[in-house]
Amino acid sequence: MKFKVFVDGSEGTTGLQIHDRLAGRAELELITIDPERRKDPQAKAECLNAADVAFLCLPDDAARESVALVTNPHTVLIDASAAHRVDPAWAYGLPELGSVWRERIRASNRIANIGCHAGAFLLSVAPLVAAGIIPADSRLSCFSLTGYSGGGKKMIAAYEAADRASTLDSPRPYALGLTHKHLPEMRQHAGLAHAPLFQPVVGAFRQGLAVSVPLILAALPGSPKLADLQTALEQAYAGEAFVKVKPLGDDDGNWDGGFLDVQACNGTNRADVFVTGNDEYAVVITRLDNLGKGASGSAIQGMNIRLGLAEDEGLTH
Repeated sequence: MKFKVFVDGSEGTTGLQIHDRLAGRAELELITIDPERRKDPQAKAECLNAADVAFLCLPDDAARESVALVTNPHTVLIDASAAHRVDPAWAYGLPELGSVWRERIRASNRIANIGCHAGAFLLSVAPLVAAGIIPADSRLSCFSLTGYSGGGKKMIAAYEAADRASTLDSPRPYALGLTHKHLPEMRQHAGLAHAPLFQPVVGAFRQGLAVSVPLILAALPGSPKLADLQTALEQAYAGEAFVKVKPLGDDDGNWDGGFLDVQACNGTNRADVFVTGNDEYAVVITRLDNLGKGASGSAIQGMNIRLGLAEDEGLTH
């Protein structure tokens, strides 16, 4: 038996990536919609309700509209928008946060896919909060450097235009009002009382992302050392196929002359976690492909878990 899969919004960046990654998988049958009717609610409803799994690769409001069209109780929805990421009725699609998270995905017909910045932040921070190294009432800050593909078709076109503006050659901080839409899931799923102070920056490269979380070690309970952070993260991700905690230090090829390659996970569903710093200060960095583990890869991983398939089926480590 083949599972029927529909990608609602397959023309967008994430939708295209999901469609491409699913093509050719023998256990799946892709449902397509007439391009001229892709915004027709009736046509959409037919596709959604015929699917075993439907990916919603849409703006938040449009995703909510598609959810309302589903009457088939067996259709599994995986929403790539931010519409349901803190909704308790939806499983959050980051199974590496622990067995409870993975089991919720396995049992749920409503799965909210992660935001790219949020996923990297959570992989850096959530185990340290759970271990008591970072108190839940901490006021953290974090910085994210990301490729321009996360901005969608309009931003991609601007960066890849033959006559692109010279202002796009330099890194550009954005979300300057400090109210980025990923903040609610960053706070909630890390178990924090307060959202972090978050500053994202887009660079002149297509994809790749690294979130850095600075920590003042002396301000944390017990004044932990780098090795304590490293141990907590290694224990949290022991046995995880897609999250790799890199060894302390730079003697194993992690660094390029003292620099971190933000694009090294591109084309994979892998996230690399680094602990850096000294006796006083630490920075925990998580690197991933914003179009892979940060979007389409995580969505497919969630589908694999929900359907009882191998979790890494169709994904690259």
